[in-house]
Amino acid sequence: MAKGSKKKKAEKATAKSEAKAGKKAAAKAAETDRKAAKAERKAAKKAERKAAKAERKAAKKAAAAHAAADGLLARRDAVVDLLRVGPGFRIADLDPAATPGFDGSRADGERALAGVAAELSDLQERLFAHGRTGGGRSVLLVLQGLDTAGKGGIVRHVLGLVDPQGVALRSFGVPTPEERRHHYLWRVRRALPPAGSIGVFDRSHYEDVLVVRVDGTVAPEVWQKRYDEINRFEAQVAASGTTIVKVALWVSPEEQYERLSERLERPDKHWKYNPSDVDVRSRRPAYEAAYQEVLDRTSTDVAPWHVVPADSKWYARLAVSALLHRALADLRLDWPVADYDVAAERLRLDATR
Repeated sequence: MAKGSKKKKAEKATAKSEAKAGKKAAAKAAETDRKAAKAERKAAKKAERKAAKAERKAAKKAAAAHAAADGLLARRDAVVDLLRVGPGFRIADLDPAATPGFDGSRADGERALAGVAAELSDLQERLFAHGRTGGGRSVLLVLQGLDTAGKGGIVRHVLGLVDPQGVALRSFGVPTPEERRHHYLWRVRRALPPAGSIGVFDRSHYEDVLVVRVDGTVAPEVWQKRYDEINRFEAQVAASGTTIVKVALWVSPEEQYERLSERLERPDKHWKYNPSDVDVRSRRPAYEAAYQEVLDRTSTDVAPWHVVPADSKWYARLAVSALLHRALADLRLDWPVADYDVAAERLRLDATR
């Protein structure tokens, strides 16, 4: 009996010890759970505050972009008028670092460009829709400029704001053997944008009164006749329903040097460099004279020239976006009216559920 009592006592002590250990473990587990829950609530609150902060920041950024875009559109016509070539305009007097019509910073300009994207896209889609439903309107953006003036950047950053299926891009380099067998405007006529599209010429028919003049590859009596011929050609294009927006991007010798130098310094830019760029740069005075005559003789009411200071890439892109917005808005295109019974088609569609 004494032995049994002793055994029971030991078992009771063990049970008590185990109960105590269990209680302690449970308390510890509960404490761990409380700490985990507290940490989770803290993390959730932190994430919530971070998300709210990011949302406020995004909203502020969007509001700033819209405000900048609204400001640009409010001044759009003033910008267009300031850039348009008028009587007595001299390219030698232009400050390539200026930002006519826009007194904001680079950040303001970039926000404005981002903010105007929705409107440009909407206007371009209306044009595209009209082209798909029998409309005959189109827009042609002609980009001219010395090497490094930023033509490629305009294509990427301005035309990149709209649907690429509605953009027809064509670059004009040295004529091919086939193109040489035809009149110099032959290849240009073939590249005109179809109805509903924004056509972009990266260089253009103006190479045939600029490069050929400076390089002396065509006799003066030949290229001198081309100014009037180009004016007649552009008048015909405009009469056919194409709005022509001609832009000369003008970069300073100093900025051009920096951009060419960067192309030599960066392996990822080597492909953009051409040894002939230096040859062209050395003939800059001749090119300035050639551009001046182009502006004097081919800036017409139906196809006026706009000279854009291009030392600040952000401004050049913003200015061209304003010119393009004006051209598209002036078309005053509404959405095409459906040529089918909308209500009947709704019934037919619902019947397929």
